Amino acid sequence: MSGMMSAAKTAAATSAAVLLYLCSGTAHPALAKPMQCAPDVTAAATAPATPQAASVEIRCDLSLAPTDVISKRLIFSGAKASGATLDCNGATLDGSRSTLNFGKPTVLIRSTKSKTGDWSVPSDITVRNCVIRGSLRLQGLGTNGQAKEVQLSSLTPDHTAHAQASAPSHILLSKLTFLADGRVPLYIGPGVTGVTLEKSSLTGRTNGLAVYLDAESARNTISGNHFGIVGKREQIAIDGSAYNTISGNSFDNPISGGIFLYRNCGEGGTIRHQKPQHNTISGNTFTYQMAYAAKPAVWLNSRNGVQRHCFLDPAHPFGSSLSSLDFAQFNTVTGNRLIGGGPSLIRNTDPSNIVTGNGQ
Repeated sequence: MSGMMSAAKTAAATSAAVLLYLCSGTAHPALAKPMQCAPDVTAAATAPATPQAASVEIRCDLSLAPTDVISKRLIFSGAKASGATLDCNGATLDGSRSTLNFGKPTVLIRSTKSKTGDWSVPSDITVRNCVIRGSLRLQGLGTNGQAKEVQLSSLTPDHTAHAQASAPSHILLSKLTFLADGRVPLYIGPGVTGVTLEKSSLTGRTNGLAVYLDAESARNTISGNHFGIVGKREQIAIDGSAYNTISGNSFDNPISGGIFLYRNCGEGGTIRHQKPQHNTISGNTFTYQMAYAAKPAVWLNSRNGVQRHCFLDPAHPFGSSLSSLDFAQFNTVTGNRLIGGGPSLIRNTDPSNIVTGNGQ
């Protein structure tokens, strides 16, 4: 009898804990992993996009057929999407110029804000084996560093912690083929943490760059990927992002720049708090056709306040409001190959950075 009562109490306690976590919008370990998507969800995802039905919310494990061409936007919103897996099995997610959704993220993983002001945060999401004609975006407080919620939060001393607590985390992006068509293929928004991009290819043309790690993001891993984006800027921007690892990637003729570390002081009136520090850039291969005309493969402190918007943020005693310098310090740049180039393609102006073993 006592055993039955104990079991009942345990079950009641577990149910109460699960309910508490559901109300808080946070995933609980006692909750089951999302089930395979029901047939109606799969049918909705694979149906052609229309103005009335241009996107579909994913809160389950969605598996596509290799021949599928998806024209709808696939969106993972809030904690209810946590744990979900999208396995394209080679299918194409089409957000190119000829589609209804051109100019919008083809895949969007986002936090949502409740009427009470709390943020519901997605985590532990996997996207794999997809051909993405367009872009994938992760966003927390806002779409970018100039978004209203980001700007307002930046006026407080604990902005970095708040931005990270409010943004997606622990996202695995594996074996993706990005075919860029104007937009930045992968945008890791303010405060996003724990993203892994692995075994993927990024090609095509953009108006900017291949991967953007925005302010206050951290602890992301970009490893074992191929970069062949043709654009006007560097391949990877580390803008006020910290503790990231970029290793074992190959870059084809990054004439406009490889990996730049800086802090985008004051843009949009937003104070940038976190410094681009404690990043590791190692074992990457940069292959050049005409290295003499190329911008740096790795550039630590690439801006250092030389921007018109550096003094647009309000006066506060912290972050880029206190100093417009980049403070790209305590980073490690080692063992990178510069085929067709040389060590001069690694540019460093701070003695705290470890820069060694880079060359042909």
